Amino acid sequence: MLAKYEEIESRLEEIEQRFASPEVSGNPELFRELMREHHRLLPIVEKIRECRRYEKAAAEARELQDTADEAEMRDLAGEELRAARAGMEQCERELRILLLPRDPSDDKNVIMEIRAGAGGEESALFAGDLYRMYSMYAAASGWHTEVLSVNPTELGGFKEISFSVEGEGAYARLKFESGVHRVQRVPETESQGRIHTSTVTVAVLPEAEEVEITISPADLEIQTCKSSGAGGQHINKTESAIRILHRPSGIVVECQEERSQFKNRDKAMKLLRARLYDREKTKRDSEIADERRRQVGTGDRSERIRTYNFPQGRVTDHRIGLTLYSLDSFMDGKLDPVVDALLAADAASRLSGGEAEHG
Repeated sequence: MLAKYEEIESRLEEIEQRFASPEVSGNPELFRELMREHHRLLPIVEKIRECRRYEKAAAEARELQDTADEAEMRDLAGEELRAARAGMEQCERELRILLLPRDPSDDKNVIMEIRAGAGGEESALFAGDLYRMYSMYAAASGWHTEVLSVNPTELGGFKEISFSVEGEGAYARLKFESGVHRVQRVPETESQGRIHTSTVTVAVLPEAEEVEITISPADLEIQTCKSSGAGGQHINKTESAIRILHRPSGIVVECQEERSQFKNRDKAMKLLRARLYDREKTKRDSEIADERRRQVGTGDRSERIRTYNFPQGRVTDHRIGLTLYSLDSFMDGKLDPVVDALLAADAASRLSGGEAEHG
């Protein structure tokens, strides 16, 4: 591992030196790529150096314990040695987590799809609540969101909505949101005050670059039609809505959010690429899923992952058995306590499975 640590430190130093070169300063894409790598390597190098400090402190305390003449000094050195060893063990655990193999999609932007499930209009309203929750979380994280496709209901909910989330760490922190979200509350339309249970499905897709997914124009069936639903005076006057069928996969995407047919086509293609990329990623992941099941769940979208109980003000993540009685703030986009716990459970599961050895 010592050679690997030195290799990581050397790479960080190399990146820092390259920042000053004209080759990098004149190439924004290369600069962003190096910045992402620097951002990933810096905490690892800092942790390596922290472990070395504990190792040095332990060696000095051990030497003092062996050479000190006075018993009091030896006892003091023994305490320092125990503290340094404890610090070193903790530091090494944290370093192993940092060195775990990363999901290659972690640095990608995200396309999220929220769909109403069981529960009719109440489910559609909760789909709207989840969209608001994720939008607020994205804003607090400094990410940019853009609606790609939406199918609203008359009461202000969504049968389904697709939107992109762009920003550093978006996929890494949102990927565990895929699954079935269950809500328990009294609907506004319920006159008897009875609690209803509804479900909403969330899909989190890493955004695919054009170079990653090759789509042949011959495989596409593209239809234009007049937009429908709320959206301004241009609705039903121009054929700006786009519907694309990808024949080999049977995937259909639609977009009618923009006035421009070309913009709608771009958004629809973005959505199609993400779905095709996700399909390939799911296929790859399933090949190794039988070998190791993570504590945070399989990521299967049929799996119920979380319950939002409004009468009790609690949110429960079933994959890690975590319950928080702070539902109001959670629905206002303060997701970090649950996201951090999911990331920690995932890291602990992968560590126990020995995956760190393959990094």
